[in-house]
Amino acid sequence: MKLKLLLTASLVSGLLVACDQSTEKAAEVAKKAPKAEAAQKVESAAAMKSDNTLLSEWTGPFQGVPAFDKVKLEDLKPALEKGMALNMAEIEAIANNPEPPTFENTIVEMEKAGDVLGRIFTYWGIWSSNMSSPEFREIQREMAPKLSAYFSKINQNEKLFARVKAVYEDETTKTLRPDQQRLVLLTYNGFARNGATLDADGKKRYAEINQRLAELHTKFANNVLADEEGYVTYLTKDQLGGLSESIISAAAAAAKERGKEGQYAITNTRSSMDPFLTYSTERELRKKVWETYYNRGDNGDEHDNNALIAEILQLRHERVNLLGYPNYASWRLEDRMAKKPENAIKLMETVWPAAIARVKEEVADMQALADAEGADIKIAPWDYRFYAEKVRKAKYALDSGEVKQYLQLDKLRDAMFYVAGRLFNFDFKEVTDGSVPVFHPDVRVWEVTDKTSGENIGLWYLDPFARKGKRSGAWATSYRSHSTFDGKENVLSSNNSNFIKGEPGKPVLISWDDAQTYFHEFGHALHSLSSKVAYPTLNGGVRDYTEFQSQLLERWLSTDEVINKFLVHHETGKPMPKELVAKIKKAATFNQGFKTTEYLASALIDMKLHTTDPTGIDADKFERENLTALNMPEELVMRHRTPHFGHIFSGEGYSAGYYGYMWADVLTSDAAEAFAEAPGGFYDKEVAAKLVEHLFSVRNAVDPADAYRAFRGRDAVVEALMRDRGFPITK
Repeated sequence: MKLKLLLTASLVSGLLVACDQSTEKAAEVAKKAPKAEAAQKVESAAAMKSDNTLLSEWTGPFQGVPAFDKVKLEDLKPALEKGMALNMAEIEAIANNPEPPTFENTIVEMEKAGDVLGRIFTYWGIWSSNMSSPEFREIQREMAPKLSAYFSKINQNEKLFARVKAVYEDETTKTLRPDQQRLVLLTYNGFARNGATLDADGKKRYAEINQRLAELHTKFANNVLADEEGYVTYLTKDQLGGLSESIISAAAAAAKERGKEGQYAITNTRSSMDPFLTYSTERELRKKVWETYYNRGDNGDEHDNNALIAEILQLRHERVNLLGYPNYASWRLEDRMAKKPENAIKLMETVWPAAIARVKEEVADMQALADAEGADIKIAPWDYRFYAEKVRKAKYALDSGEVKQYLQLDKLRDAMFYVAGRLFNFDFKEVTDGSVPVFHPDVRVWEVTDKTSGENIGLWYLDPFARKGKRSGAWATSYRSHSTFDGKENVLSSNNSNFIKGEPGKPVLISWDDAQTYFHEFGHALHSLSSKVAYPTLNGGVRDYTEFQSQLLERWLSTDEVINKFLVHHETGKPMPKELVAKIKKAATFNQGFKTTEYLASALIDMKLHTTDPTGIDADKFERENLTALNMPEELVMRHRTPHFGHIFSGEGYSAGYYGYMWADVLTSDAAEAFAEAPGGFYDKEVAAKLVEHLFSVRNAVDPADAYRAFRGRDAVVEALMRDRGFPITK
């Protein structure tokens, strides 16, 4: 049962950040596996008496789909209360089973439990991330601590843990299949690492901390969303200098949506901020947009997050101290690939000097160009993207605006389908008959089948455009995950982005970086769709590994097959010229100083926050002082400044874990070299088969380090990452 341990304060806070796949922790329970007989009768009776759609089993085609068109927000709170009661009945039935504990009557029964609450959390995830409103946020604020208390009650169920512990210690467990042994291990650790071994006073305090953290995570997330919605920069026609037609069109549409027709809106999200800072010739406006974006959660008003951060850090520190850990990061990394904070820090510190040295080179190039133009400025953070683009044109004759003309959102989606067909043997066919409900008109759905057998794999939902109430960024989730232990379950997977919707009938053109992100998130979807695991819990992930598969998929964007077939000009339909392709590939390591440094700064601050005694901490001061100690270049800032660092403070999915992107990047660079060295390149059938078998389909049924060695024949090496980024390799 996924809800028993995994769905705790980190998820019920409601904001699922970036490409955090902790959404699957809720989605994995959204299945219709048979229950123990008594619990099944309880659920059936409740369903017959209730007209609350959130409690109903999913019906319709494709093994049943969420009733997005029928659910009502006012039903959410009573549905949660009923769902918790039903789930607790299942838990009590397992905990009080008079038979001796076994794998089947304890671990497997836990895997079967939690369907109703799991279905409810699928809708919760949509209302929190895709369709947020003041009404939902009030329910979220009220229910988050109650849900946290509920899951603490399960984690601290002594009879249940005693049964799990007995199975874990039973010699017969060693005779189970390897995936079953791993399931037992993960289940036991989930309890032990979440307070099950504490005494009565410790358990009470642990639960109190989780409840308060749920409140704080929710408030942090909603504060950031409030600043994203509340701060919009409106432009007039004479302030559009340097902006392309597609950016202007998107800004006009955004203004119109907000009742400001005739003006142009730069919204407070990365997908709107980034292109504006890259192309706008209005320096003071660039500064305003930059400050607005990077000051989210740090404006000294009712939505300021600094006090919340201090309390969150203090409570996390106290909680892991109860378990005997010296700091939060030590607890967090124990079951990750890195194992210890020192290992993660060592990797980051290996790359950091090369990254900031490259920034120095990049700034020198930009300053020289600005001086030659007579700009009479010193490069500031709001100038970096603008002058980097000028340097790109000067050094590589590469114009990002020109590249954008070949990057149509719909064509890129078709390209992703092509790659999925070549590597995974998947076929995508859009469902257009209205049989699959969606939660917004922008959402589209495709059926995914095996190209050879025609077998249904599942569905893929796509919600591509930004709108009010939708959190910023891009992320993947699953409403239902694959399992076979009690009847085969198909996958309901989803990708979500925040591209700016253009005028009707016109293609949406995006940047090369955004195209990579599009492929990245699709990699998460393929990870879900390719699952072959038997038990739902094994669809979970290890944070410093789960980004690897998605980061790897980015590499197929620049393959010749994708470029020649799908990167065509939006007006002429002609493929991207070979000369332009050559420029893109030649400039592949351009601006890596900026990209690596802004990311690493966030990852290092995250780790430092969670390895420090946070008593009396001032988040802003801590950030400034530690960046100074790191010799952070003054021309740029952290990708996610602490007051809006939702990855680590809107929940616990990436807390003390943001380093995981770089850990996964090492695996990515190393695996990419395996394809580059293969006879068939990135479409080599033998390497692709090993990729799917060892790195995608096994999910968390195999230890990630073992899985990677099965694919590569050895561990990954950091030198591959340094080569990828064009950094010098030092011994």
